Formats: sequence, C-alpha cells, structure tokens
Amino acid sequence: MTVKKSWFEVLQAGSLRFAAGIDVGSQSVRLVVISHRALPASVLNIEYVSTVPLAPGAMAGTEIADRHAVARALREAFAGLPRACAVQALRCAMAVPASATVMTTVSLARLAAQSGCAEDGGHELAELEPAVMNEVERIAGLERHALAVDWYVDERPGASRSVTIAATARQHLEARMECAAAAGISLTAIDGEPQAALRAMRYAASHELDPHESYIALWIGTDGVYGWRFAEDCLVREMRYPAPEHTDLADALRDLGHDAAVRCAFLSGEVDLLDGVGFSMVDIADVLSCPVLPFDLAMLGSVERPQTDALLHEPEGAVAFGLALRGVFE
Repeated sequence: MTVKKSWFEVLQAGSLRFAAGIDVGSQSVRLVVISHRALPASVLNIEYVSTVPLAPGAMAGTEIADRHAVARALREAFAGLPRACAVQALRCAMAVPASATVMTTVSLARLAAQSGCAEDGGHELAELEPAVMNEVERIAGLERHALAVDWYVDERPGASRSVTIAATARQHLEARMECAAAAGISLTAIDGEPQAALRAMRYAASHELDPHESYIALWIGTDGVYGWRFAEDCLVREMRYPAPEHTDLADALRDLGHDAAVRCAFLSGEVDLLDGVGFSMVDIADVLSCPVLPFDLAMLGSVERPQTDALLHEPEGAVAFGLALRGVFE
C-alpha cells in the first residue's frame, strides 16, 4: 500500500538546514558554515569559511585569557556571513580543546539496560540521562555538577547503535558560551576537537573510498597526534602520541597500522607541528605504506559562493567542518 505524503511532510523533507562549526584555536578563530537539504541524495553546500587571527595573549593553553578579544574575533568571523545564513537560524557548535575534554563511546544497549528503557525508545531516550551521567562521573573523576556534558546517539546507517559522550569542566564551557553570547551567537552543542576532526575525516572517507576499504585518520593538535584505523567502516584501533607505550611517533604509527593493508591515511589538523618532532607527511606515508591525503574542505561539498579564505583547502579546517556536520545531520 502506498501512503501519500502530506504537503507538510514534503516541505519538511526539502527544508534546508544551516549549521556553523567554530574552532577557537591558540592563534585564530576558524569558522565553517554549511547547509544540507534533508533529502537522501542532496549535496552538502559549503556556504562560508572564515579565519580571524586572535590577539596575542587571548589564549593561555586551554584557558580563554581575554574573553573580549575572543568575542571580537568571533564577531569579525561572522561579519561576512551571507544573508541566506542568518545567524539566528544557525545551529552553532564550538570545540573544546582535546586536553580539556573527556570522550567515550558506549553501547546504546548497555545504557538502555542500566536505565530500564527500550533501546529504540524514541522520546524515551531522555531516560538514558542518569546512566550517561554515571558514566561521565566515572571517566572524568569529577562530580556531575562540575561538568558540562553533551551526548548523542550514533544513527549512521549500518553502524551499531552507540552513544558518544563528551564532557569538560564547566568553566571551559561557560567561558566559550560567554564569548559567543557577547558576539551575538547562541551555541547549541560542544564537542572535543579530535572527535570533530574525526567526524570530518570519516565524511571524507565516505566520499573518497568504497565502504569496504580500510583507512587511517590522523589529527594533529597542540597536545599531540591522534589516530584511528577503520575497516568496513568500524573502528578497529586507535592511537595517541605522545604516550608512555610509544618511543616515538613512528612507533605509534606502526602500532596503529599493525601491519594492516590500508587504502590511505587522511591527515588533518596543524600539520606544521610535525616539524617539531622531525616528521613529515612523506615520513607518515613511508611508515604506514600508503598514500597520505591532507584534509581538503573544498572537495567535500558544493562551494556555493566565491570563497577566498585559505581555510577552504587547509587541513586545519577539519575541526570546524566536523562541528558543522553535526549540526546538519543530527
């Protein structure tokens, strides 16, 4: 039997969603705005990219030392936003530095069992919150009132249903929310930098590779290198360097590859930091025995308007793009 859709359902299916990813780094604010129409085969549009330098001393490690300077940079980053991307209609997500964030992924079935609710509970998923908070307290070692927590259910087709949880000390979130509010921006989500970059690279892999092909994703941040190896779109191994178990970056990469045949490695983040450990993209390719593909935002969507910002082609754009992806696909 064919059920005819109402005009409301047709309009909803064709509605355009806009989202912004905001990456406040140690030296600059990076902004990526994308749009996506809620249809299965629709093309993702890259609406706007912007990079604004931060004033010296604005950041002190993971802390925002000068909130007024960060708010000014945010206002400047959003100043050139196209009229179609009204800031009031944007779902805006901001990253929290990796070293200030704890992340975990837990089976949805496990959390549902702990909460006594159905795994496919729809609106009952709110009942998962007590189990989520218990898990966060366990991994963060802090009481829940001192934490800011964000979590979502992974609904990717073919993926085993799981819940990804991000938590940070409330002070980090409050500082970013205050800066955003001063710039006239309302945040809807937070995420860790490595996880946002990984989401961007997995999206790139879905466009560049066949579903069965194995690949590695690497993100370089100020606190080190993060790596993940995927096979059949499932995570099979992950790595972080520096770490006590690795003598150097080459050792960490060999452990991540573990003699597996991978199609390629996607590389994102502040690639220039590799110079500090005497490494290069060529060295990564040699250790992993596969090509290395630097993250390139322009390859992943339709660029609707002329864009002059270099971020469109730089590996540093992965975090902001990954944050924006969350906004249009959640």
